[in-house]
Amino acid sequence: MLKKLVALYKNSILFSTRPIQPSEQFYYFHSEAENEWIGIPKTDVSEKELRLLTALYRLEALQVPKASTMEKAWYDFLFIHAPVPLTHSETFIRLIQFDINGNDVNQGEIESALKGFFTEDVIIIWENGRRGIVIEEKKHISLTEEEFILMSETLASDFYVKISFFIGKINLLSEQLRSKFLLEKEYFSFAMTKLSNPSIFNFERVFPAYLAHFLPNELNTRGSQEIVWVFHDDPELFTTIKVFLENNLNASMTAKKLYIHRNTLQYRLDKFTEKTGIGLKDFYGAFTVFFACLLFENQLAE
Repeated sequence: MLKKLVALYKNSILFSTRPIQPSEQFYYFHSEAENEWIGIPKTDVSEKELRLLTALYRLEALQVPKASTMEKAWYDFLFIHAPVPLTHSETFIRLIQFDINGNDVNQGEIESALKGFFTEDVIIIWENGRRGIVIEEKKHISLTEEEFILMSETLASDFYVKISFFIGKINLLSEQLRSKFLLEKEYFSFAMTKLSNPSIFNFERVFPAYLAHFLPNELNTRGSQEIVWVFHDDPELFTTIKVFLENNLNASMTAKKLYIHRNTLQYRLDKFTEKTGIGLKDFYGAFTVFFACLLFENQLAE
C-alpha cells in the first residue's frame, strides 16, 4: 500500500527502516503490516487526507534535528521572503539545486557526501525529502560541469539513487537573488519533467527547450515546417543530427555515442543537407536545426 502512496504523492519518500533524520516539513507514517515508513510533505496533504492517512497508518512523532541558524536563515530567505542572510558585503553566491530519484533517501548521509566534494564549506538546505539546494559562496574556483557529472555518478554508485543537478549562475547576494533562484527553480522543474538523459543542467542547456516548449503554435509551425518533415520521414536522421549538434559538431564523439562508423555519420549528415539545403557547419544553420529538433521533440511528446 505504501508504494501506491509514493505514486500518489510525488515528493514522498519510502523508508525500509525508521527515518533517522526526519524533516519538520514532512508527515511520517508507519505501516506495521509492511514494516515500512513513508514521509509525505505537509504541503501535499489536505486536512481530509491527513485524517484518512492517520486512520490507515500510525502517524509517527519523530524527533526532528534542529537546523543551524544559517540553514534556517537561508531557507526562510528563499522560500518565505525573509530578509537576506547576514554576511559580509559584496558576497557572491551560486545556488546548486539537486533532485534525488530513489527510495530510502538518507538526507544526512547524502548531505555529508555532497559536502565532501567541495573544497570550501557549503550550506545545504532541503526543500523536501528529495530536493535540496547547495549554497556556495564564491571564494575560489568552483566545481566544473565535468566534476558535477563525476559527483552524480559517484553518488549513484554509493547510494543507489539517481541525482540530478541544476548549476545556477553566480549572483551578488541581495534581495534580487530570491527571484533569480525561483526562476532557476522553474527551469530545473521543467528539465526534470520534459528533458531526458542529462544529470547536469544549467540555464544554457535548459532554456532553448523551455523556449521551444512555450512557443506559440503559429510560431511553432513556422519554425519547424522547413525541417521537421525530414525528421518525421526519417527518425534515425533526427537522432543523428541532434546528437551531432549536442556534441559540438564533433564527428568522432558523435559516431562513438551512436555506435556507428564515421563514414556512416558523414553519409547521414550529407543526406540531411541534401534534403533541407541547410549546412550544419554554419552557426546560423546549426542553431536553426537544433531549435527545429526541440520543436520536433515537443511534437512527439504531445
